[in-house]
Amino acid sequence: MTLLLIVYRSLRQHALSTVVTACSLALAAGLLMTVWVVKTQSQRTFTQTTAGFDAVLGARGSKLQLVLNAIFHLEASPGNLEWADYEQIKRHPAVKTAIPIAVGDNFHGWRIVGTVPELFYDVEFVPGKKYGLTAGRFFDQAKMEAVVGSFVAQQLGWKIGMTFHPFHGLAFDAQHEHEELYTVVGVLAPTNTPVDRVIWTPLEGVQTMSGHNPAAATEVSAVLVQLRSPTAGFMLDLMYNKQGNRLTFVYPVGAIVGELFAKIGWFDRVLELIAYLVALVAAGSVLASIYASMNARRRDLAILRALGAHRCTVFGAVVTEAATIGTLGAVGGFAVYFVLLAVVSKVIRSQTGVVLDLAAGHNVLWICPLAMVALAAVGGVVPALKAYRIPVAETLAPIS
Repeated sequence: MTLLLIVYRSLRQHALSTVVTACSLALAAGLLMTVWVVKTQSQRTFTQTTAGFDAVLGARGSKLQLVLNAIFHLEASPGNLEWADYEQIKRHPAVKTAIPIAVGDNFHGWRIVGTVPELFYDVEFVPGKKYGLTAGRFFDQAKMEAVVGSFVAQQLGWKIGMTFHPFHGLAFDAQHEHEELYTVVGVLAPTNTPVDRVIWTPLEGVQTMSGHNPAAATEVSAVLVQLRSPTAGFMLDLMYNKQGNRLTFVYPVGAIVGELFAKIGWFDRVLELIAYLVALVAAGSVLASIYASMNARRRDLAILRALGAHRCTVFGAVVTEAATIGTLGAVGGFAVYFVLLAVVSKVIRSQTGVVLDLAAGHNVLWICPLAMVALAAVGGVVPALKAYRIPVAETLAPIS
């Protein structure tokens, strides 16, 4: 009880330095936890986000670009493939489902993707779940109708019956408005995937839209493929990528996304390094704060020794004080973590449609706070040694 009372009075007496030091530790802890959780969650979520498809067939080019464009609706399409190529892979005995898509238009930056109704009726975007609606119905392939992703509908405030003109290209340009008028007939139920950020229209409507190259009427941007077995993917990879030189077959989709995270792994390491440096600086501030207060507390500590307090008690009091500051920083770190994670998750969702699980657990959520407490306690060892060695007689001797 004596030790705790000493710690409490010291923290209260030096409240400002305590708060500043604890905030430094909180920033370090929050940053470290956010970096680790976002890194692991993003990698797991993105590699598992395949829209229910095993592979993608597209024009010859980068596999990563093809996946980002066809699955995540990012980047530009590497090119088009002939309708006959779609028919060929659709009829292949190893293929369970083949869904063509056509891209190249937008509405104020929101991508418009043409496809066939089978995408909504036949495909499970995750095992056991097909696309549903919160309002309306799916589009009629023969009409100028649209089904809107939930995030698009939320951001634009679109309801059933609203109309819009598409704009040519992937970037919004008011001068490139198409004359066709589309009607919103359905709003997709949230899927927490890139599908939520897309305006879906009939395939033929995109192919034959005014202002498009006439050749687009017989072309598609990519084909999303479901396979009957994993071995089929390697067989088709050999047929299209090794033996052919005109098309690109991406299989498996998740592995290609994994390559993206491998390429940007340096950025994660930079963030980790920054967080570690912040943690070291915070630990140093614990040492400096308590050490600087030693001169002002020499007489108080000497009086405690004169009243019977053991050297180990004084040493323990200073280390406990440092550990308490570390505990305050660790608790504050969770507040920083939740704020940063919420902001990062919102940005990721708005840019990709992928939703991170804010409630997901991770070992770093208990390792990091404990490490902060231990680091702060280590930072208190040097001032504790100084307190341990305070000469009682000399300190209490009257000044003549």
